[in-house]
Amino acid sequence: MTAAPASPVDTHCPYCALQCAMRLTPAAGDGGGTDAAPVTVSPREFPTNRGGLCRKGWTSAELLARPGRVVHPLVRQPGGDFAEASWEEALDLIAARLRAARAEFGPDAVAVFGGGGLTNEKAYQLGKFARVALGTSRIDYNGRYCMSSAAAAANRAFGLDRGLPFPVEDLDRARTIMLVGSNPGDTMPPFARHLEGAREADGLIVVDPRETTTAKLTHAGRGIHVQPAPGTDLVLLLGLLHLVIAEGLVARDYVAAHTEGFDALRRSVSSWWPQRVASVTGVPVELQQRVARRLAEGGAYIITGRGVEQHVDGTDTATAAINLALVLGLVGSADGGYGTLTGQGNGQGGREHGQKADQLPGYRKIGDPAARAHVARVWGVPSESIPGAGVPAAELLGLLGRPGASGGVRCLLVHGSNLLVSSPDVGAVRAGLQALDLLVVCDFVFNETAALADVVLPVPQWAEEEGTMTSLEGRVLRRRAAIAPPPGARSELWILAELARRLDAPSSWPTTPSEVFDELAAASAGGLADYSGLSHARLDAQLAQGRAAYWPFPAGLPETSEGTPRLFADGFAHPDGRARLVPVRVRGEIADASAARTGDNELTLITGRLLGHYQSGAQTRLVPELLEAAPEALLEIHPATAARLGLANGASVELSNTRGRVVCRVRHEAGARPDTVFLPFHFAGDASVNRLVGGATDPVSGMPEFKRTRVRVRAAEEVTA
Repeated sequence: MTAAPASPVDTHCPYCALQCAMRLTPAAGDGGGTDAAPVTVSPREFPTNRGGLCRKGWTSAELLARPGRVVHPLVRQPGGDFAEASWEEALDLIAARLRAARAEFGPDAVAVFGGGGLTNEKAYQLGKFARVALGTSRIDYNGRYCMSSAAAAANRAFGLDRGLPFPVEDLDRARTIMLVGSNPGDTMPPFARHLEGAREADGLIVVDPRETTTAKLTHAGRGIHVQPAPGTDLVLLLGLLHLVIAEGLVARDYVAAHTEGFDALRRSVSSWWPQRVASVTGVPVELQQRVARRLAEGGAYIITGRGVEQHVDGTDTATAAINLALVLGLVGSADGGYGTLTGQGNGQGGREHGQKADQLPGYRKIGDPAARAHVARVWGVPSESIPGAGVPAAELLGLLGRPGASGGVRCLLVHGSNLLVSSPDVGAVRAGLQALDLLVVCDFVFNETAALADVVLPVPQWAEEEGTMTSLEGRVLRRRAAIAPPPGARSELWILAELARRLDAPSSWPTTPSEVFDELAAASAGGLADYSGLSHARLDAQLAQGRAAYWPFPAGLPETSEGTPRLFADGFAHPDGRARLVPVRVRGEIADASAARTGDNELTLITGRLLGHYQSGAQTRLVPELLEAAPEALLEIHPATAARLGLANGASVELSNTRGRVVCRVRHEAGARPDTVFLPFHFAGDASVNRLVGGATDPVSGMPEFKRTRVRVRAAEEVTA
């Protein structure tokens, strides 16, 4: 007998930070043991996606029923194979090994690695668990690879970091939008609708070495595509600042009233005259002038993305973009602004409530005595028991498997991250994971990292859980369960509570998402990211009445309030209310763009995303429609460069450097730069591009250098010949 379907549930897409609104309608019956999706997805009208979904959103329900899902705890046996275990057996084993490592080497021998896709509740509880139950400072998350440079730049300029400090729909009325290192046409397609106003005004500016889907929106006179040499974005932005100042385009009244540091900034860019910038970036003087003058006409927004941030100078590059927006008077204005496009689904909320190595809930600094005292009161522990700051993700991974007596990490708990695909220098990461005494992976798919684990714990998927997410614009959203998880899966909240009990941890450990959120709200009260006026009930009421909820949302706001949709209209988050113009400089040797090496087979490799895949691909590679559209990693290369290297379209190619080698096939791309190749990072095995990416990081943010790697490119037949 077929059961009647349950009522439809309104929720949001599980993928990117745009958090497109959707409705899930449970299917009739139980699926009869087939692979049919247990819910039907339909888009909802919402300000961010306006009734649209990308192909990942449309197919998101397929993952709920795919074969191979982890549905029972798995424990590695002495012979190396996995065997199903009871929850009691798995958790007892984990607790015993954690106790042993802490007893022998101290609490920092245990580390936690989180994810930007976890709900706010899970991210908060994970940070609390690391610091209270484990007593370790060693916690960070994969958002370090995404937003850390933009966040560091915003914090030092504005005193606060929120990806977009304005609602997405503000972009609809822009005359000019400059996207610097961002390709939303592929990474979040519904966002492209908000670029239409600027396109109609011929004012879409895309700064990207590649001719991406987004760059093509500038064709037919709709805007400008600027193609600097890879890694020269900072020089280009310094040059635009020089032009704005030299041509008298500075918003002087705004700068005088709202900023500090203009004189030092002016001196710092004085040496970046247009001809010098052109020699480094390859961007003609006339194009630099055209961009600077267009931005100064008013109604302009400057938005950055991973293309300029995933560098060892990513914080400085994002800072230069902020400086440009400030001297033009855009930030906090009624018709302009600066922002950055958060990538992961909860990349914003995930970095606000305790997953980052140096933070406590509410975006509080862990070294601030007042912040520690406040959070300690909420947790019911002495403030001195909370560890200090840990180390960023790449540095943390470098400690894996090292001797515990010398500060190495012996046990690692991974939640919602696939380290063996997404991390830089994955060869070294693999060696570190294999040398651990204990690796625990909590996930719903058996990904490449789980394959190395000692224990794999199954957790619910997005459509099976309650919670909250925070979108790229600081809008707090409700994630709602439409169906029940498999009987063997358990929420991370329950898992952490059970481990805390076994470890005799102090404090309380609620397992109901609404209760955890209430504690999060209390812990965030008075912080930069203040959620203290929110609860699940308040959010449900807000959304039912068509009202949004943007943080900061402190307690005591009237029922009609939407919190703070627009930041900086009344000042910045520094004590004096003024933004900081922070001079930055180009570090290291400056190359001439015209001297790019084209006489041999060494090229610059850029990594990035594809339309049909997401992050490490652990989820999207399981969806037949998405895998069929992009079944393998293809190396984008200019036809002239390919011809010089003897690489026919579709030919096998090897990329190599001192860290490793990758083998894939070639795709000729006429819009590519002749000195540059592109390879997506969604694939594992021989096609895992992060085998080639090194461990160098930004000294401020800890961001790895994903966007500029020197590689040797040659036909695969030459390698085996």
